[in-house]
Amino acid sequence: MTAPLGEDLARLAALHGVAVSYRPSPDRTVTTSAAAVTRALAALGVDAGTPEATRAALAGRERELAERLLPPTVVHWSGGAEPDALAALPEGTRLRIETEQGETRASLDRLPPGVHTVTATAPDGRGARAHLIVAPPRLPAPAGRSYGLLVQLYSLLSDRSWGMGDLGDLAELADWSGRALGAGFVQVNPLHAAVPGTPTDPSPYRPSSRRFPDPVHLRIEDVPEFAYAGSPERLRGLRESAARLREAVLDKGALIDRDAVWELKREALELIAAVPLGPGRRAAYCDFLAREGRSLEDHATWCALAEVHGSDWHRWPRGLRDPRSAETARARRDLIDRVDFHSRLAWLTDAQLTAAQRTAREAGMPLGIVHDLAVGVHPGGADAWAQQDHLAAGMSVGAPPDAFNARGQDWGLPPWRPDRLAESGYAPYRRLLRALFRYTGALRIDHVMGLFRLWWVPQGEPPTEGTYVRYDAEAMLAVLVLEASRAGAVVIGEDLGTVEPGVREALRERGVLGTSVLWFERDWEGDGRPLPPDHWRADCLATATTHDLPSTAARLTGEHVELRHRLGLSTRPLEEERAEAAADTGEWLDLLSRLDLLQGTGGGGDTSSEEAEIQAVHRFLLRTPARMIGVWLPDAVGDRRPQNLPGTWDQYPNWRLPIADADGRPVTLEQLAASPRLHALTEVLRGEADG
Repeated sequence: MTAPLGEDLARLAALHGVAVSYRPSPDRTVTTSAAAVTRALAALGVDAGTPEATRAALAGRERELAERLLPPTVVHWSGGAEPDALAALPEGTRLRIETEQGETRASLDRLPPGVHTVTATAPDGRGARAHLIVAPPRLPAPAGRSYGLLVQLYSLLSDRSWGMGDLGDLAELADWSGRALGAGFVQVNPLHAAVPGTPTDPSPYRPSSRRFPDPVHLRIEDVPEFAYAGSPERLRGLRESAARLREAVLDKGALIDRDAVWELKREALELIAAVPLGPGRRAAYCDFLAREGRSLEDHATWCALAEVHGSDWHRWPRGLRDPRSAETARARRDLIDRVDFHSRLAWLTDAQLTAAQRTAREAGMPLGIVHDLAVGVHPGGADAWAQQDHLAAGMSVGAPPDAFNARGQDWGLPPWRPDRLAESGYAPYRRLLRALFRYTGALRIDHVMGLFRLWWVPQGEPPTEGTYVRYDAEAMLAVLVLEASRAGAVVIGEDLGTVEPGVREALRERGVLGTSVLWFERDWEGDGRPLPPDHWRADCLATATTHDLPSTAARLTGEHVELRHRLGLSTRPLEEERAEAAADTGEWLDLLSRLDLLQGTGGGGDTSSEEAEIQAVHRFLLRTPARMIGVWLPDAVGDRRPQNLPGTWDQYPNWRLPIADADGRPVTLEQLAASPRLHALTEVLRGEADG
C-alpha cells in the first residue's frame, strides 16, 4: 500500500496545485505516493525532499500568499462581477490599468478585451503588478447547424499528391465538399511541425512545434517561385519520383512514407528558395518575420541546429542547449542561410494554410477548416528547446490507471508549468492560439481537460507513479475565449474518457463545444443502454467514430475485434470479445430499428446492408440536437481500417494508411468525388439536415 502523506507535504502540495489523491471512479479514491508529489513539487521549483525542507517551503509559501496583494494573473469576464483578487484588496487601494491599446484606466468599467497590466497600491504603501485578462463572457455559438468531413490529411491522396495528402488537396476537398455537398467544415489532424530525422515519428500528436506548421504539407507547385526555379530537369525528376511514391501507395499497397515525401519536397524547396523574391513577396515575407518575431527565430534556429547536431537538443553541445546563450547567438549567425530557409518554409506553409481556409469560406462553408491542437510537444523538439522556462523539467504528461488501461499512460510530452504561465500572463499559450486562429474557422483541442489539470509522470517512473497538477482553468479558458473571439472562431473540446466533475459545465458556460461519439453515448447513470437522440447534448460535435477508434464498418461487422486479436491486444478469449462487441452493436442497431432509421437494409450482413446501417447511424446523429455533425471520411467509402490503433507501434501501420474502400483499395480524392456511396451518404445528411 502507498504510505500516507505527511500533513506538511499535503498542505504544501495543495498550495501549489499538486493533487495528493484522485478518483478514478465516483466510489473510489486513490492516494498519490509521497515520491510522486515530491517530484512534481521539485519540477515546480519547490524543495520537499526532506521534512525540514518541506516545512521551510510550506512556511515560505504561506507567508508569500499572505503578503501578496495580487496573483500574477487576474481574470475579468466582460460585464461580470469584479474578480475576487481585486475585490479582496484592502479598502482604499488604488488601481492603475494599462491596456493593450496604450490607454490608462483607474477601474474595470468598459475595459476592452485583451491582456492588460494592473497595478495596485495599497494604503499602507504596498504595491503589486499583475496581468489582467479581460475576455468576453462566452464564445458565440456556430451560426446554424452544419455537417462536415473528418479526415487525416496525409491519408487523402489526389492525382497531384507527392505520396501523401497536402494543403492543395485540403483546399480542393474543401472547395468541392462545400460547393457540391453543402458541407460546412472539414476537420483535419494536427498539422504541427514534426521532429525531423529518419524515421520520423508518424504521429501528428507528438510534434516538434505546435506553434508552426509542417512544410511537408506544402503543395510544391503552388509556391509562386516554383515557376521560376532553376534546374528544370532536376525538378522534373523530383516530380517523377513523387509520382512513383504516389503510385506505390495507390496501386501497389505501399504505406505512406512521410520521410521519402519530405526528402523530395525538401530538395525541391531548396531549389525554390534560391529564386529571389519579387518586391511584393519580399515585403510580405518581411511582414511575416516581423509579426512572428522571436518565436519564429527560435523555431528556425532549432531547425538549422538540428541539421548539424541532430533532432534532440538535449544531446547538443552544452552551450547550444540554451536558446539565449552566446553560443546559440553565434551559431545562429553562422547558420543564417539555413535559419532563413526554415523561416521561409514557415511563411510558405502559413500562406497555403490561409489560402485553404479562404477557399473553404468562398465555397460557402460557414466554418471552413477545423484544425486540431495536440496536447503537447516532443521533449527533444523546437518548442521544448525554446520554451524551457515554461516547461516542467523531468515530467511527462499521461493518464492515471483506469478501467480501460490498468497501467496508465505516458504520452512522453513535457507539461507546461502553471506557475510560469501565470507569471508571463500566459504569453506562450496566447501566441500559440493566436497563430492557429489565423487560418482556422474552428479549433479542436485534444484532451481539453488539460486546461484544468494534467497527470504528471516523473521520467523513469511508470504512469502509476504520477499525480495530477492543476492549472488555473479560469485563466486558460479566458485566454482561449479571448483569442477565439478575436478570430471569430468556434472551439471544440475533445472531452472523451474520464472527465472530472464540473469540467464539461465550465466549458459549456464559456461556449466551448464538446465531443460526443455515438458508441460511447449511453445512459451511464441509468440502465446503461444507448442514449436516445433527444437526450444528447446540443453543444457538441457529434460523430460516429474518430481517428483512434474502429471505422463504423469495422464496428458493425466486428472486424475490429478480429484485428485486435490478431495483434495480441485482446485481454480475454476471442469468443468473449466477439460476444461483447456484437451485443454492444446489436443494442445500437435495435435502437436504430425502433426509430425507423434502418431504411433499405436487407439484414443479410452484405455490403448493401452494412452501407445502409452506416447511413442509419448518421441519420441518428442528425436526430440529436448536436450543433455540428462530423462524418469520418473513410466511413463514406466503407474503409475497414483504423488510422491509429492505440497500444501498437510496429505491429500496426499507424498514421500511414491511405483512405481505402471496403475491399481495401486506396481511393483518391478524385475517386471520392465520384463515389456513389459517398454521395448517397451525403444526400442522407443534406436531406435530413435541410428537413
